[in-house]
Amino acid sequence: MTRTDVVAPSWPLRRSCPMAQPPALAAFRENPPRKVSLPGEQTAWLLTRYADVRQALADPRLSVDDQHPEWPNRLLFPVPPRAVSFWRMDPPEHGKYRRMVAPEFTAHRTQALRPLIQAIADELLDEMAASPRPVDFHSAFSLPLPCIVIARIFGVPDEDMSEFKANTSALLNQKEPEKAVQAFQATTAYLDELSRAREREPRNDLLSRLTVKYVRTGELSHDDLVAMLRLMLVAGHETTANQIALSVFTLLDRPGTLAELRADPSLLTPVIDELLRYWSVAQDNVVRVATEALTVGGTRIPAGDAVVISVPGANHDETVFPGAADIDIHRDSSRHLAFGHGPHFCPGGPLARTELEIALTTVFRRFPDLRLAVPRDQVPVATDTLVYGLKCLPVTW
Repeated sequence: MTRTDVVAPSWPLRRSCPMAQPPALAAFRENPPRKVSLPGEQTAWLLTRYADVRQALADPRLSVDDQHPEWPNRLLFPVPPRAVSFWRMDPPEHGKYRRMVAPEFTAHRTQALRPLIQAIADELLDEMAASPRPVDFHSAFSLPLPCIVIARIFGVPDEDMSEFKANTSALLNQKEPEKAVQAFQATTAYLDELSRAREREPRNDLLSRLTVKYVRTGELSHDDLVAMLRLMLVAGHETTANQIALSVFTLLDRPGTLAELRADPSLLTPVIDELLRYWSVAQDNVVRVATEALTVGGTRIPAGDAVVISVPGANHDETVFPGAADIDIHRDSSRHLAFGHGPHFCPGGPLARTELEIALTTVFRRFPDLRLAVPRDQVPVATDTLVYGLKCLPVTW
């Protein structure tokens, strides 16, 4: 592909308002799929319509393998082969590894984790209540909650928790790439050491169960186990943390919606679905490459072409979600694609939902007078990252 192929704006698309979707998404949805210019000298087809995105997410001809020779490598953080585990594998290899972890994140298993998640949430809010005001809710609660939850699920010992949290925070800090690389290496080394300890002496945790069932039997190598753990840590942390912060911000910014939820707790599920749809935090990181020619939305995509699948574009498709640019907790948003679709549908969806449910109910019960400490337009937003979110959320009570 050459730059002469470019018939559309550069990707990622830019937001004119940091808290609204890029205006160009609506223009793209009104036309068949078109190309955008990627960083470097590459182009890709951008899919923004709900039907096209849903089709593409389930199409085996669109590969997630970042070792493919046509993969647009400049888009993503350079990582060694297999470092991101089954996230970047195609079926049937993807399914083999996914089946190993999927039972750990079923709705039934996640429900059993509710007391643990609740206890962690209560402890974090105790610390927040004792802090000087205003407080950055994001760093005090929404960032550490999913980190500590996944650490407990893995079986990270209490004495290692502080270092584990620090490395995880640095790993996800895209503003300081050098520190992120160091944290990547430190986290990998720690997970390597912890998994070897569990191989020697299993306990009652996820890491031990994977070790006994798959590593000892030879179905899973030690290195792939470490990569799998790192994937679950990263994928399940930043997205959930940002969604919690954005959800709390939304309810503080819309007191009428918060009042409705307080008056009718049965609205919690539709509220969460609508906020998952509206914010669509996985904004720019769903990339594929066509292994053979296919047609999407009436457009032929040749083999070897890169494809960007816009989940925010699909979740704001007016033909599926009328008035999509507004938040409406009374609409049916259950068809949103925030957790994906098809073979790579997020296995951690039930855990993320449970964390959101506990976070929203506990925060507003514990702090009935919680409010923004700055005007809404002064809440800083991170728009130039693969996972959309807030840089901080100053609150008081």
